[in-house]
Amino acid sequence: MIKNIIFDFGDVFINLDKSAPERHFRALGITALDQKTIRIHKDYEKGLMTSTEFIDYHVKTFPKFNEENFVRSWNSILLDFPKYRLDFIQNIQKSGKYKIYLLSNTNDLHISWVKENIAFYKAFKSCFKEFYLSYDINLRKPDEDIFKFVLEQNSLKAEETLFIDDTLEHINSAENLNIQTWHLQAGVEDVVDLFHRKDIDF
Repeated sequence: MIKNIIFDFGDVFINLDKSAPERHFRALGITALDQKTIRIHKDYEKGLMTSTEFIDYHVKTFPKFNEENFVRSWNSILLDFPKYRLDFIQNIQKSGKYKIYLLSNTNDLHISWVKENIAFYKAFKSCFKEFYLSYDINLRKPDEDIFKFVLEQNSLKAEETLFIDDTLEHINSAENLNIQTWHLQAGVEDVVDLFHRKDIDF
């Protein structure tokens, strides 16, 4: 029986356009990223470099970027956060039936945008027992260590824990640890339909 629920953030609560940054890059003539840049993106998401260092790297590496157009391109992935999803998570929190956690691969620039543009961000964050962002804890999905960290920090049993994410690679890592999962299909399914699912042992 499920006692704990771990939610992803992007494309679970806040809508994303995952192809938008690539389109912005391409518009500036950047058609492919080398392995070093891809690694730097992952390091930044793990909080291993500052936003200033991250921006400087891109401005120096790609001459068509300046700070303003890079940050705009980088944050273009972020769309809207429907209020009904806030109502949904607040109702779960108020019910007291489940311990709820957030576990998101995110970075300082993205979460800064969210804080500035999503009026109810503080209310949303307050719903969770713990609010884990990859850049704060220096771990990122799909590494199994991030799931072990959450389980161990909160003394959770994997088989009593449900993890909800829109990325299959993340789901597979959680399942390797016997965590129950819902691979949410963004744009097709909605997190607010969670308790209508017949395949989860509530």
